[in-house]
Amino acid sequence: MVRPVTKAVIPAAGLGTRFLPATKAMPKEMLPVVDKPAIQYVVEEAVAAGLVDVLMVTGRNKNALENHFDRAWELERTLEVKGDTGRLEQVMAATALADVHYLRQGDPRGLGHAVLKAKQHVGDEPFAVLLGDDIIDEQDTLLRDMIAVHGERDASIIALMEVEPEDARKFGIATVEALPGVEDVVRVTDLVEKPAPGTEPSRLAVIGRYVLKPEIFEVLERTEPGKGNEIQLTDALLELARNGLAGGVYGVVFRGRRFDTGDRLDYIKAIVQLASERDDLGAPLREWLKDFTASY
Repeated sequence: MVRPVTKAVIPAAGLGTRFLPATKAMPKEMLPVVDKPAIQYVVEEAVAAGLVDVLMVTGRNKNALENHFDRAWELERTLEVKGDTGRLEQVMAATALADVHYLRQGDPRGLGHAVLKAKQHVGDEPFAVLLGDDIIDEQDTLLRDMIAVHGERDASIIALMEVEPEDARKFGIATVEALPGVEDVVRVTDLVEKPAPGTEPSRLAVIGRYVLKPEIFEVLERTEPGKGNEIQLTDALLELARNGLAGGVYGVVFRGRRFDTGDRLDYIKAIVQLASERDDLGAPLREWLKDFTASY
């Protein structure tokens, strides 16, 4: 039997240099998207998919992450005395989401190294990896779909999304084979990390969701530093895919909404789109946007 997926790993050790100076003293994962930090959306997605054991792989100056998912007794008491039950529930919701653990990455040696650091916590179970920069619309079921495909194929699963050719250099790009009679699930045969313009083998980019078999750890331990002199998760997945190890690698093609909060423009778009759809903010924001854009 295929073992169930119950654990999530969230690498969160990056410096967030694209958002300096805002991230000089604040982790980029704590930047607010409307009124919740970006990292909370990611943890909520994991929980919605049934993963309540969450390991965050962090680095220096990331204490705010731990504080956010911990109890804030003074704040809770203040809100309780004021009778502000709505905000009190919101504050306590983050604490009750999941069993969250923290581990320092130490040397910043890339995504593959961050995933490898989770080996002792994960053990010999399959697990999910969620990158904190990617927010998937809560109405989409990407992670649940990936877990289901893992159960069917007993293989590692990556999320794929079509991108424009000029954007391919920002991603790992997959070469795939279609599966007869199966829609939006493909077999991955090759992967290349951030290909040079004009050399991308397809338009299917690897985005920040993975369901991995524990055999990935053994491969990562022997994976040499690659692009950027970092241990690339893409390189380890390539070995699994090419050699068919541990069932190989399959991709779930995602056609829903993804927000890249690691990019400044996409971060702003995420705030505007999500706020414009809220019952409490949407109507006045949409009206203001009409007037604002009409002036340009």
